Amino acid sequence: MKLKIFLLTFFMSGILSAQVTFEAKVSKKQLGINERLRVDFTMNKDGDDFEPPSFENFTVVGGPSQSISNSWVNGVRSFSKSYSFFLAPKKRGKFTIGQATIEIDGETYKTLPINITVSSAIDKPKDPSDPNYIASENIHLVAEVSNSNPYLNEAITVVYKLYVAHGTGVRNWREIDSPRYSDFWSQAIDVKGFDAKEGTYKGEDYRYVILRKTVLYPQKTGKLNIEPLSLDVTVEVPSNRRDVFGRSFMSTVNRRVSAGNRTINVKPLPENGKPDDFSGAVGAFDFKISTNKQTLKATEALELEVKVSGKGNLKLFQLPKLVLPSALEVYEPEHSENVRVRGLGMQGSISDTYTVVPNYQGSYPIPNVSFSYFDTKTKRYKTLTSERLIIDVNEGPLSVSGANNNTTGAVKANVISRNQNQFSAFKTTTSFKSITSKPFFNSTLFWILLLAPFLLIPLVVLVVRKRMIRALDVTGNKIRKTNRLARKYLGEAKKSLGKKEQFYNALERALHNYLKSKLRLETSEFNKEKIEELLGNKNVSTATLDGFISLLTACELARYTPLSAVDMRNDYDKAAFVINALDKQLN
Repeated sequence: MKLKIFLLTFFMSGILSAQVTFEAKVSKKQLGINERLRVDFTMNKDGDDFEPPSFENFTVVGGPSQSISNSWVNGVRSFSKSYSFFLAPKKRGKFTIGQATIEIDGETYKTLPINITVSSAIDKPKDPSDPNYIASENIHLVAEVSNSNPYLNEAITVVYKLYVAHGTGVRNWREIDSPRYSDFWSQAIDVKGFDAKEGTYKGEDYRYVILRKTVLYPQKTGKLNIEPLSLDVTVEVPSNRRDVFGRSFMSTVNRRVSAGNRTINVKPLPENGKPDDFSGAVGAFDFKISTNKQTLKATEALELEVKVSGKGNLKLFQLPKLVLPSALEVYEPEHSENVRVRGLGMQGSISDTYTVVPNYQGSYPIPNVSFSYFDTKTKRYKTLTSERLIIDVNEGPLSVSGANNNTTGAVKANVISRNQNQFSAFKTTTSFKSITSKPFFNSTLFWILLLAPFLLIPLVVLVVRKRMIRALDVTGNKIRKTNRLARKYLGEAKKSLGKKEQFYNALERALHNYLKSKLRLETSEFNKEKIEELLGNKNVSTATLDGFISLLTACELARYTPLSAVDMRNDYDKAAFVINALDKQLN
């Protein structure tokens, strides 16, 4: 009986030991972008040719480290082998840890994919014994907002400062998550050099460096959120070990810091006292209308300039329109901007220059034009009125209403010449020349026209056959149609260079139709997550994929981002390069 029990136990242990397991485990499935993730690939039997997943949305900051456990308990062998990786997420979103593979006893085993959710930066628990805790206490990223309670379209400045305690060093840093100013018009200010300055943080002496400055103009009222800036910083902190001279050895750690969310409360502009001609100007401005000449001849052109200068949201409102006498021909104005964005907001001037051509003699008054804005210092509306101008036209035909056409409703009249020989410019004599012609019958042209239909019959049959084949190719026709649309919209984008909204709308449509043709992507599926998944499955290179996604992001943010013609040209060239690269990789 004892022998049977022993044999049964030995047989069952042999079966259990023969079952091979290979699985993946993660330290957590939800983490902040400033946290680390540990992934372990564990097997109960040794194998060969271990292949980890690509970790394309993570940075491998440690590993692979290998550990082996081999023990005997009650005569049963227990074996475990693990490969461990430490990962740092590159961005927020939902990602998948792919399958790892290994070969054990000639069989290939794979782990199951694991879904990971990466959120914005979160507060980590304090651990005084952890070297990272020392770095967390000695380095801080702060977003300083100039005004947390501005008016609509009033400029505020966000300054990002990196505070570092004395005795702590910073080697380098890189941005891992940039704020998106979706409810603001934004403009980054160039920071020249990163000079360390002395300051205080929560009452203690620190050194700090200004990393970024951004000017924001809120476009909505109410509570608006400013997303955090997150950095990956290489920090040097003192350790407990010392050299022979008593100096501390420095330990190098990677620390992820975040500026944290900031909330501002945007006040609406007051309704009390708002002028009827108010178009959204907020700041402190001067207003004038000027002309390059006030005396001229009929059909001679002059220029009228409507100009607003000062400090405020110069790029975010419309200039008042001119209403001139009907006897003056007025062309569409040429808009120009001379605006600089500095730490306190926009400064400079904007103007509309009208080309005006008088048709008749007369004295033409330019009516007074008013311009209204909200003054943020006095918190009141102000209205500026231009000076009255008069344009004198000394030479030219007279209008029906007389020589002194000084009303805005003057009617244009046909010009009647006083010269009796008013048709002298036209020729009234004719000279005839005889022409001779050859008979058409039996001529070269006669035989060409006669035989041409018979020669064209095979060509017509070939063309008809190709059209029938193409008409039956439904999929190919759809692809060709979408390719034509992509080329069309890319052409429209090129024509719209310099016109921000038209350019980026056309560019986005071109990218959209290109993907529809290549990936059979429907309009409802057009989002960045789906595109990243599909292009990733097609083995598109990371550089090309990032370039395509960055173009889509540029199209989305074009409304709130000031862009020059050079930026649009760069985006257009980038789109052509990315589409060309995708063509090569998707074929």
